[in-house]
Amino acid sequence: MLKYIAKRLLYAIITLWVLITLTFFMMRMLPGNPFSGPKALPEATIQALNVKYGLDKPVIVQYGKYLGSVITGDLGTSYHYNRPVNNIITESFPYSFDLGMRALIFAVIAGIFLGIFAARKRGTYGDTFSMLIAVIGVSVPSFIVAALLQYFLSLKLNQFIWQFAPGTQIFPVNGWTSEMHKILPALALGFGSMATISRLMRTSMLDVLGQDYIKTAKAKGLSEGVTVWKHAVRNALMPIITVLGPISASVLTGAFVVENIFNIPGMGKFFVLSIQVQDYAVIAGTTLFYGGFLIIANLIVCLVYGFVDPRVKLAREEA
Repeated sequence: MLKYIAKRLLYAIITLWVLITLTFFMMRMLPGNPFSGPKALPEATIQALNVKYGLDKPVIVQYGKYLGSVITGDLGTSYHYNRPVNNIITESFPYSFDLGMRALIFAVIAGIFLGIFAARKRGTYGDTFSMLIAVIGVSVPSFIVAALLQYFLSLKLNQFIWQFAPGTQIFPVNGWTSEMHKILPALALGFGSMATISRLMRTSMLDVLGQDYIKTAKAKGLSEGVTVWKHAVRNALMPIITVLGPISASVLTGAFVVENIFNIPGMGKFFVLSIQVQDYAVIAGTTLFYGGFLIIANLIVCLVYGFVDPRVKLAREEA
């Protein structure tokens, strides 16, 4: 196990280095610079700023300096905000993490139960309705879901409630100041992932329910509930655990758009604006931070998979 973890950590370090390198050089390939634009500064000011932030040096020198600072944990200083990128991430990431975890929990729990329900009701209207929800979730982007939730559950529902209780709001349109503010953003962000999990869970459950040991359990007189929840669900969860890493990536990166729609003070607003103004430090810092976060998440998923499925541990030992 230790050898496997060490190998995965080595791969993670190499992946992070590739991510840093690609992000750094691709940003330098963009036209213009962080200090040009519609409201261009005087040439003397631009030159002074280039010297201040080291942009007057050759690109390879900038790369070496940036790589050295990243190794020490320093992600640089934002050109636009004139603040350390570490401080920006420290202040804004808790909001993004809170939203992402709420969306992920909703997606996993709702997706698993919806997939189990569809598999047990295969060929019925319940199955058809469940998969219709899944198809809609996969097909409709999160920002469309967010807008629809705002319109129907914030504006229209609140207008209806105001007829009986003026000024009462169940689901606020935007913000992040109460638990009710956090429901719609989490639903909008997690809806697509929930749909993916439910379809995968349905397929996996149908495959497991057709196995011989499930038929044997039924032949021994075990109830359907015991057979499904005690014997079938655990094995059907294997594919879900496998895709938790990519799904986490989808949820976290999709949060950028949802955060802007619901006016959430997370990393989304900083990342979007940094692209518009070519703030190299913020772009690279947030990309590296999320890349490292997701690599760690994938590593944890692989380790959990080994604990859940004994066959994986056996394969590692043989290798």
